[in-house]
Amino acid sequence: MHPFRAAVENRDQDALEALLAESVVFTSPVAFKPYVGKAITAAILRGVMRVFEDFTYVREIANPDGRDHAFVFTATVGGRQLQGCDFLHFDEDGRIDDFTVMVRPLSAAKALSEAMGAQFDQIHREAAGA
Repeated sequence: MHPFRAAVENRDQDALEALLAESVVFTSPVAFKPYVGKAITAAILRGVMRVFEDFTYVREIANPDGRDHAFVFTATVGGRQLQGCDFLHFDEDGRIDDFTVMVRPLSAAKALSEAMGAQFDQIHREAAGA
């Protein structure tokens, strides 16, 4: 099992954060502008862990050199079932330097946006304290 997938499935926030490059770029499925940096990305991922219910990876796809991965998942948020995918690129040190998330359907994306919006004061505090 890939270390990223293991960290997420075990809800191991420290292991997940250790996999992030300092300059990681996180592209949210519900925000226009990407977030740059390890502290804000780690805080967002902690927020996601708080709002996703029944999270399960159902498929993992990797390119031969192991630097690009797609992790397909299902979850529930705000009573809405969603399907999504984490697209990750790993730098030469094996750290995630690009992290893009996509989700469907639109009703679930809206529920995710609302749930994460409610988390953002805490996310900003966590990122500032890192």
